[in-house]
Amino acid sequence: MNSASPPPLLIVEDDLALQKQIKWSLDRFESITAADRESALVQFRRYQPAVVTMDLGLPPDPDATSEGFALLQQLLDIDPNVKVIVLTGQNDQANALRAVALGAYDFFAKPFEPELLGLTIDRAYRLAELQAENRRLQALHQPDALSGLVTRDPEMLRVCRLVERVAASDATVLLLGESGTGKEVLAQGLHQASKRQGRFVAINCAAIPETLLESELFGYERGAFTGASKTTPGKIETANGGTLMLDEIGDLPHPLQAKLLRFLQERKIERLGGRQEIPVDVRVVCATHQDLKAQIIAGRFREDLYYRLAEIVVEIPALRARQGDAVLLAHAFLQRFAQDQRRGSMTFSDDALQAIEQHGWPGNVRELLNAVKRASIMCDGGRILAADLGLPSPAAAGGKQELNDLDLRTVRESAERHAVLMALSRSNGNIAKASELLGVSRPTLYDLMNRLAIKQHADL
Repeated sequence: MNSASPPPLLIVEDDLALQKQIKWSLDRFESITAADRESALVQFRRYQPAVVTMDLGLPPDPDATSEGFALLQQLLDIDPNVKVIVLTGQNDQANALRAVALGAYDFFAKPFEPELLGLTIDRAYRLAELQAENRRLQALHQPDALSGLVTRDPEMLRVCRLVERVAASDATVLLLGESGTGKEVLAQGLHQASKRQGRFVAINCAAIPETLLESELFGYERGAFTGASKTTPGKIETANGGTLMLDEIGDLPHPLQAKLLRFLQERKIERLGGRQEIPVDVRVVCATHQDLKAQIIAGRFREDLYYRLAEIVVEIPALRARQGDAVLLAHAFLQRFAQDQRRGSMTFSDDALQAIEQHGWPGNVRELLNAVKRASIMCDGGRILAADLGLPSPAAAGGKQELNDLDLRTVRESAERHAVLMALSRSNGNIAKASELLGVSRPTLYDLMNRLAIKQHADL
């Protein structure tokens, strides 16, 4: 064990005499106790133990295992890395194996040997420490282009791989995507993954008045205009040796487009009021939510500038098109805000998770972040509901799919039912033709129809 005190051991046991016996036999560990699921969750959120021992039989039905399994699932939902050691009856191996399959670290049959249980708890603590250190090291060595981005969506991961591949080059990159999809995060990742030692400098071309934008980009000499009391480098010059991000490039005024094109071709600038050309070595990354090709047709964007900017084009999918990313990001944001606000462990209710999945998020990641931040501040307890997020309850909105419908058996049955019904429909109820379409034998098809309660001559 480390010299620093580990988090306490949580002992969950409804039999108070046995609870004291377990605590006494494990007196070398600092421990806390709970006698039911509700108090166990309170203690778990308060002390964040790395190791838990628990009985599966808990009130209000200590003779059954439903409360124990519910608690096990909730503990793992809160902290997937917690090591739960299940204590079971002598003839209860089936439930013990089920607990391990759900994610429990180990199991012991009662009565247990205190020394063996103590050794197992020691190993669990050591494993928890090693895994925590491994996660810390992985975070330190995470690919730069992914350092600020959370995703499991295949298309978004492809985008990240593309960004990593082009990072070492000097090619100008054009990031296309709706507002709030994470264009600046990817631009910063591109800079971090490159070998450039200079700064990352960003400027929003839509946020600065046209009369000021030229001086912001190219800088100015003293006396170049009224109020120019000293020579000031522009954003392009400031980014020398690094990366310049031109956000909302589609809003760049037409007169400045010609000047930017000249800089991209020659890599030299002239400050306003100056006569000297200044060479600048800078990587340029542009981003916009607009359709630049439509802008070209409308005469609002130069075609030659577009082709100079679009050496590498990266299209970023909207949040609604990313499989599972809304909930994944919501969990990451909630963890961050809970830590910032020192509110302990906070979780989403099932209806909140379903509402997050079903919402279209027109404002993309930025909208989701703001919703989670607001909910983390305003919710009364540690559990965020759909209403806290400002989203309609899935039940009230007529949600299409319950969270419980995501288990594999339900999904498989739904897919099988759909395939059988379609085959019977296409074959007009002919079992032989339907079985050929499905690639199964007729007896197998009959078994499927019987199990799925599909009648041969049902009105399809």
